[in-house]
Parts: sequence; C-alpha cells; structure tokens
Amino acid sequence: MTRYIRRAAAFCLVLLAALLLNAGRVQVVQTGSYDGNPANRRSVISRYDRPRGNIMIADASATGSRATGGRLKYLRTYAQGPLYAPVTGYASQTYGTRLLEGTEDGVLSGTDARLSSLPLWNEITRSRQKGGDLHTTINPAAQQAAFAGLGNRKGAVAALDPATGRILALVSSPSYDPATIAGTGKAVNAAWTRLNADVEQPMLNRAIRQTYPPGSTFKVITAAAALEHSKVPDVKAATVSPDPYPLPGTRTELTNEAGACSDATLLVAFAVSCNTVFAKLGVDVGLSGMVKQAQAFGFNDVNLRIPPSVVPSNFDTGMSPDQLALSSIGQFDTTATPLQMAMVAAAVANGGELMSPYLVERITNSNGATVSTTTAHPLHQAVSPTTATQLQQLMEAVVTSGTGGKAAIPGIAVGGKTGTAQHGIGNTGMPYAWFISYAKTSGGQPAVAVAVVLEDAEAARSDISGGGSAAPIARDVMKAVLG
Repeated sequence: MTRYIRRAAAFCLVLLAALLLNAGRVQVVQTGSYDGNPANRRSVISRYDRPRGNIMIADASATGSRATGGRLKYLRTYAQGPLYAPVTGYASQTYGTRLLEGTEDGVLSGTDARLSSLPLWNEITRSRQKGGDLHTTINPAAQQAAFAGLGNRKGAVAALDPATGRILALVSSPSYDPATIAGTGKAVNAAWTRLNADVEQPMLNRAIRQTYPPGSTFKVITAAAALEHSKVPDVKAATVSPDPYPLPGTRTELTNEAGACSDATLLVAFAVSCNTVFAKLGVDVGLSGMVKQAQAFGFNDVNLRIPPSVVPSNFDTGMSPDQLALSSIGQFDTTATPLQMAMVAAAVANGGELMSPYLVERITNSNGATVSTTTAHPLHQAVSPTTATQLQQLMEAVVTSGTGGKAAIPGIAVGGKTGTAQHGIGNTGMPYAWFISYAKTSGGQPAVAVAVVLEDAEAARSDISGGGSAAPIARDVMKAVLG
C-alpha cells in the first residue's frame, strides 16, 4: 500500500513540476507573443483605462484625454491636430501608436519606471503611475509659420537650433487630424481606410520619413569636401572646370543652366549653381572623400532617433566616376530628408559642429517634477571651423546677391542655398524645389537652420523654383524664431 502511495505522490510531483514549468513558459518565455497577439485586448484596455500624459508645445498641450463611458475609458484628443501631427503622431484605440505617441508610450501611459516617486514602489504594489508629460522643443510660432507657408502644397519643413540640435519646427503637408482615428467604430475604420488610400499620403511624415534628391543644395557638401581636401585653395580662386564637362568614362556632357561657369571661382559657381564645377570637384575629391564628407554631415546614418526614427539619407558608397559626378550635384541615387538638409545648414552655421537633433526637451511626472532632461551633444565635426567660415561666405552671398534673395531678413545675417531636383523617368516629373538656410542673431550667433522642400514645384531653370517658392517659407520660419 505504501508503495502505491509513493508512486501516486511521485506522479503528483511530476504533474506539479510540469504545471510550474508550463506556467513559467507562458508567463515568462512567451509573454511577448501573448502581449503582442491582436486578440489580447488587455494591453489596449490598460493603456486607455486612465488619461494619458500630454505632449506639450511650449506651455500649451497639443493633446488631451476625454472620458468615453465605455470599456476603453479614455479617448485621445488633439488640439490643432493637423498642425502638430508630424510631431505627436497618433494614439488610436484601434490602430495603435505612432511617432511620439508610440516611441514615448511608456511615459504617456504611465508604465515608465522613471515616473515613480519611490523606487520599485509600483513593482511592489502592482500599481501604475499616472502618465507623464513630454515637453517638446517645438517653437509654436515657427511651426505655425511653416504650416501656413506650405499651405495646400505638398512638401515639408524642418527647423533646428544649430547650437543645440533642438528641433524648432517639423511640418509635413498635406497633413491629417489624429483625432479622426483615435477611437473605435465604423467612422474610425472609414477614416483610416480613406487616409491610407489617399494618393497624397497625408499620414506620411515627409520631414523625417521621406527622402528626396537634394539637387543643388547638396553642393554645400561638395564645396565642403573640396575645401577640406584642398582641391580649391580659396573660395575666390578659379577652378579648372570645363563647360560643358564630359562625365568620366562616357560620351555624355554635363551642361549648366547658368553662364559664366567655365573655370569659375567657387564663390561664383556656388552663387549661380554651376553643375559642371561641382561635378568635377566631386570627382577630384574622389569617392572615399565624398563619402566621408557626406557621412560627417549625417548621411547614411541608420541609427538616428529624435526619438522617432529618421529614414537614412543616402549617399552611395560604391559608384563609378560618372555616377560620383552626378551624385556630387545631388542627383543619381543621392537622397535626403528635409531634416537631414536642415542638419547640413545647421552644421555650417555652428562653426562646422553638427549637433544631434532632438524633439523632447524634458519629461515630467504627474506631479510636475522633471524626471528626465535631454542634454545637447555633438553628433559629428562635419568640417573644420575654417571651412565652415568659408561655407558661410558662400551661403550668405547666395542671399545677398544670388538666387536666394527672397530669404533675406533686414539687419540679420542669412545664408542659403537654392536647389531644384529633377525626378521621374527621363526627368519628366516636375522638379522638387529646395531651400536650405540659416539665420544668426544680431550678435552673430547661430539662431536657426531651416530646410524647405516643395514637391511638384514649377521651375523654368535650376534653382529658380527653390529661390522663388521655398525661400520665402524659410524666411518666415527664421523670422518667427528670431521674434
């Protein structure tokens, strides 16, 4: 009898051990798969069972929460939704989260450990803090100026503080209202379907998630590489540049829209945007030198976070000489986000030092106490201070006596570069109009750097469109920052 009792007890122990192992497998090993299962509504219910923390623009909140009376107790609301959608993203009870609402969901939903007043208190009591607030770097006047400047046109604007990397404006057009997809039900489903089917792609954040051929704005980088590699001794020295320029290894001749490009000085070539001069300079510098220079300005960076991820801007690391020539004038496979080109202008304005861009200034808990602060830090030394001074000379001449005159602000030093990038099969598509710029304070300190891109802008010749349609938008954003 005792033998049977022992066998039964051993069998029960085996069953208990199997039960404990299975419980461990479910609760520890497979917890991620269960949490991510669309059929599991617990995480959604938990996320919306109390008001979310807010995303702050200066002293005002761009978001809010409204009681629903349903199982998902609180619905996300948005103040001026289309204006700030490229910053906030959305928090949808049906479709999840995006941009700051997604990357900072732990703070906004109250699950981030930094929000707790007492260490490990929430883990011990199994309670959850109220959501914290994100205080962004956005300048509301600059954001509004960029949004109004774009109007109904497709395009984007990014603006930075060159000295710190603080993102002052981030606008994408056309935009959308995140409130229309915040809840549940047929109306939300219909809005989601409509937004995703729209050929204008209003939910695409063109400022950080869309790349464009940068066209002549890339000549800032080519000029930097030529100066850094001593391919030109001085901005006023003549270059050895034939017009037209035969692309190496081909029978194709590169020409210019402007005149006076044959053996032009760097100052003249930059002001009138000579393709031949900069294509040859890129070849003279060589592939490795051009790649190194582009990457010093932030190209090919797959790890850039602001904290939402930024699509990498591309400069090919393997090209033939003729492809390198085209890439050196912002064509071929070279592409850039508006944020990337704002970073280029910012580095020039900041004496050659490129600061890491960021969107969240600080995080506060529900009591208003600061629990985290972003510290400005350098990303790269893009060029030497001497080269940066020479590039400023080039860019400021574009505004004072070149194609960027519409960006001028009386009494303020403004530098700029226009650009019109061809695209489409055989360059049949209407060109993209670019303008990148910076403005200094009256005391000569860098205050703001801006990049503007307009899609399908009409252009009669290279750079006219950027100077005519994009430059005034950049000017208004810079004026808003300068006050």
